[in-house]
Amino acid sequence: MSTHTLNKFELARILGARALQISYGAPPLMEVKAGESSIDVARHELDAGIIPLVVLR
Repeated sequence: MSTHTLNKFELARILGARALQISYGAPPLMEVKAGESSIDVARHELDAGIIPLVVLR
């Protein structure tokens, strides 16, 4: 049985991976406000449910 919520380790791994992609030039998948860091953008994408990453358990 698996849960659909991310634990703190999965959350950190996904946010870190997506923030790294954004910092290396990957296009953000949503509107970015001026001055937002890549980790902020990754967090907003995660909250919106549009991060293109999958967790395999």
